[in-house]
Amino acid sequence: GPSGGGPEWGQQGLTAAHAASAPQPMKPLKAAATTSQPVLTGQQIETIFFKVPELYDIHKEFYDGLGPRVECWSQQQRVGDLFQKLASQLGVYRAFVDNYEAAIEMADKCCQANAQFAEISEVGEAKLTILTPSPLSSALLYKPVDRVTRSTLVLHDLLKHTPPSHPDHPLLQDALRISQNFLSSINEEITPRRQSMTVKKGEHRQLLKDSFMVELVEGARKLRHVFLFTDLFLCAKLKKQVAGKNQQYDCKWYIPLTDLSFQTLDEAEAVPTIPLVPDEELDAMKMKISQIKSDIQREKRAHKGSRAIERLRKKLSEQESLLLLMSPSMAFRVHNRHGKSYTFLISSDYERAEWRENVREQQKKCKWPGCAPTPGPRIRLLPWSSRHPFSCPDDESAGLYGFLNVIVHSATGFKQSSNLYCTLEVDSFGYFVNKAKTRVYRDTTEPNWNEEFEIELEGSQSLRILCYEKCHNKAKLSKDDGEPSDRMMGKGQLQLDPQALQDKDWQRAVIAMNGIEVKLSVKFTSREFSLKRMPSRKQTGVFGVKIGVVTKRERSKVPYIVRQCVEEIERRGMEEVGIYRVSGVATDIQALKAAFDVNNKDVSVMMSEMDVNAIAGTLKLYFRELPEPLFTDELYPSFAEGIALSDPVAKESCMLNLLLSLPEPSLLTFLFLLDHLKRVAEKETVNKMSLHNLATVFGPTLLRPSEKESKVPPTPSQPITMADSWSLEVMAQVQVLLYFLQLETLPAPDTKRQSILFSTEV
Repeated sequence: GPSGGGPEWGQQGLTAAHAASAPQPMKPLKAAATTSQPVLTGQQIETIFFKVPELYDIHKEFYDGLGPRVECWSQQQRVGDLFQKLASQLGVYRAFVDNYEAAIEMADKCCQANAQFAEISEVGEAKLTILTPSPLSSALLYKPVDRVTRSTLVLHDLLKHTPPSHPDHPLLQDALRISQNFLSSINEEITPRRQSMTVKKGEHRQLLKDSFMVELVEGARKLRHVFLFTDLFLCAKLKKQVAGKNQQYDCKWYIPLTDLSFQTLDEAEAVPTIPLVPDEELDAMKMKISQIKSDIQREKRAHKGSRAIERLRKKLSEQESLLLLMSPSMAFRVHNRHGKSYTFLISSDYERAEWRENVREQQKKCKWPGCAPTPGPRIRLLPWSSRHPFSCPDDESAGLYGFLNVIVHSATGFKQSSNLYCTLEVDSFGYFVNKAKTRVYRDTTEPNWNEEFEIELEGSQSLRILCYEKCHNKAKLSKDDGEPSDRMMGKGQLQLDPQALQDKDWQRAVIAMNGIEVKLSVKFTSREFSLKRMPSRKQTGVFGVKIGVVTKRERSKVPYIVRQCVEEIERRGMEEVGIYRVSGVATDIQALKAAFDVNNKDVSVMMSEMDVNAIAGTLKLYFRELPEPLFTDELYPSFAEGIALSDPVAKESCMLNLLLSLPEPSLLTFLFLLDHLKRVAEKETVNKMSLHNLATVFGPTLLRPSEKESKVPPTPSQPITMADSWSLEVMAQVQVLLYFLQLETLPAPDTKRQSILFSTEV
């Protein structure tokens, strides 16, 4: 429901309750019972609609009481007594629940014995049908219990927004306690029934898993809602929502589980090419989303009318759906036994593996081959499974913003010696993305990677780790999607709990995945802290010292540390997968930093023996710790404005003029680095680092202004707005660097600087 926990929440929910519990089909049936041709006998009606009229009255009384109070709403208004009374009448629900089985059974019997009743139940409640011959039975009769669940959520929300001093507070707390106790007492009994639908005598179809996926249809991306039932894999499309109606679905296709496979019958079948959306476009969408989120936060703080917020929320959900549609690029294919294939795009290998496991597990249990009834052209799903892909609209700022350092230490539990590596995924903008990959540890049952990664979090709530065996052997290649793929050995996840991670220390974790254990350490640094530029107290070193001071001391045009690191990476790191993106081991980076700071003569020997990622990490750290960014605090706002210009000619002239206004050491160092990064990107097919990837890594490092110049007031009371404006700033920084990386050639500047700029020695 909408946020605010105020009356609108309750009112919408209760209107639904009011409508749902009205015993509409009951009246005509009762009337017919006294005629010469009853549809059902009085006894049958009594069993099927047991306690429904009483429930209806309870709700009506509650709703009639609530309506007028909501009409004249104020901070002092009280509603606690109504909720408390509602909770005290849950005994009627108890009786309803105890009669549930009998009611279902009776409704089923009547459906089978009486075509007329079957028709009434089909038509009368078509809204709730879901591939089932007796919709009335489970769907409608589950409704009252669903009602309590929703009321409990409403109470929970109301309490969140009711000050402890308010007279309603103790009453609401009491009502919540009663409701929760009631739910937990019946949950054990009713959970299995909640999504269960009658298929055949005594057999139930249940919904096991559902999620939003992107289907590739003739080269176009389509958003789908995919359902796994106990006997079917079903792909549906959400129809445009009509005001006041439950969400409705159109069934696109389905495959009985007994006919579904992940291998194709015909190995020669062509795998469809996946249309990729350029990173820049995805970034533009993320910027829009961040912008709308910060607008929502601003509206909330200004306590503006909820209409503006609703409009923004609508825009937000459109943008998020678009991002969800455009971002995934990993194929997940299913085939039916006639060889027809369907291709989904999914953003995470974790999810793909989870779907396969769930389907295979269920196929083993599929006892009744061929029993799948044919769904009609329109399937309507129960309201609780129809949710928007982004189901928590209230918290625009949930999750963590900042940097997560993860050390993947080691793993145990492998049965035989093999080549092993891990990848890490975090959720960002509502879906999971792969952020890091360890090196392959060869021929071992106990890999010791001890690699550290720094992962940027954009509202993330969980970290996933996947463990793979590198397959070179052709026999082991999985043909799951027609592409050679390494074998997933296990997967697990770690919830990122803001409370636990706040204390800034390393925390160890062991992730267990089907027999394998992976040891990790994690440390979180929030954006406010990770992005402070700290001038060094010792001005004799190079880290944290102004670039002009260093070049003057060294009598160089580009600092020695920059030249050394670039040279070493060009010597042996250009084909390293994820160079600059994969973190080096922290202790190596600290050792190199110390050596450069004391001007150690053996630094080049040290470098030649170190993992090349540590050298890349040292270079990034140098730029990150400059007391003032390479692009200077003074010019930063102008660069951010320049990149936002829409006219390409104006943009180019503005950006180049700004670039040439940089102080000489900054300008020359930047041009030197820019050349190097372009050379790295030329090897993108091998090292997987595009210009865009490099801009993402280096943008904030080179451009982020130092604290005093930051436009964002770092008030601890508003970490949320901090997060939002940061993500916008970070994206602008990436765009600026990307702009220069993509310029074919930098045109000759005016003559007075030409000699400096284009003299090649550094």
